[in-house]
Amino acid sequence: MQLGKVIGHATATIKHPSFIGWRLVIVQMLNNARQPEGDAVVAVEKLGCGPGDVVVLNCDGLGARDLIGDPKSPVRWFVIGIED
Repeated sequence: MQLGKVIGHATATIKHPSFIGWRLVIVQMLNNARQPEGDAVVAVEKLGCGPGDVVVLNCDGLGARDLIGDPKSPVRWFVIGIED
């Protein structure tokens, strides 16, 4: 699991069929001091997070594909929680 800050969302006119119905958010990874670290990633989510929210991400590819419901999905990162 990794903390990250939502910095935007992604819109795709053509995307993998497994992403239909899922929101794609752009998340900047945070280190222990909650400072930006590394590259931003695209994650799927259905919790309703928006720009500025600190979220908990998971990068378990198998878990992400199970969540999406497609064993051939290219998904890697997904939001599992929003910090209060």
